[in-house]
Amino acid sequence: LPLSIIMIDIDYFKKFNDEKGHQAGDECLINVADILQNALHRPGDVIARYGGEEFVVLLPDTGAEGALEMAKRMQAELNAAHIPHPSPETLGHVSVSQGVATMIPGKDSNPDKLIQAADDALYQAKKSGRNQIVVAEPRT
Repeated sequence: LPLSIIMIDIDYFKKFNDEKGHQAGDECLINVADILQNALHRPGDVIARYGGEEFVVLLPDTGAEGALEMAKRMQAELNAAHIPHPSPETLGHVSVSQGVATMIPGKDSNPDKLIQAADDALYQAKKSGRNQIVVAEPRT
């Protein structure tokens, strides 16, 4: 069965922290985590903090198309929440960039390759202007 992950990074979070302070940054992380968590509907779907302002979503039994739909839902819900962001590079609110990757795990599969594919896609999303979703090429 396919396994998808979504790597998520809050856009311009360092600038948010620098401008508003670490306490406001912590509150922002909590708010973003709650919004992303509430977008998940299946019991097996999991979200976790993955570093400073990054999150990872694990979507078992989900192909690339389903993972992309989930990423779009999370992005739409976060944009609708309109959490104010002070940086002029933003749309005036907190947004996220997302990298989506899928694999069908097998006996010789390496989970590091799935994580790297999602991370590479996330990098492309950020490079493409942020508040973007990029889907990595399928892997086996």
